[in-house]
Amino acid sequence: MERDGFFARVYETVEQIPVGFVATYGQIARLIGEPRRARYVGYALHSNPRPGEIPCHRVVFADGRICEGFAFGGPEVQRALLEDEGVVFRDETHVDLKACRWPAGL
Repeated sequence: MERDGFFARVYETVEQIPVGFVATYGQIARLIGEPRRARYVGYALHSNPRPGEIPCHRVVFADGRICEGFAFGGPEVQRALLEDEGVVFRDETHVDLKACRWPAGL
């Protein structure tokens, strides 16, 4: 797997997630044709070369949990960004995937 090409495909796909929706790491991996590479999606997003342009805050774990180590300010920042976009939470750390999951690839 060529890192730069993989990362570019991740960024291109994440840029398509609409405001008010989230996708999971595994969902992004499947959408780019790498279904067993969810963890690598996380690595790519952690290396986001264009914070604020690539909406990595819209990617969550399979159970809807936000990232404890959100690279650009911590989980509180990720939650605030998502709430500002209208994403609904089930509790302090989990988005409501039934209400807010981006349907692409499902």
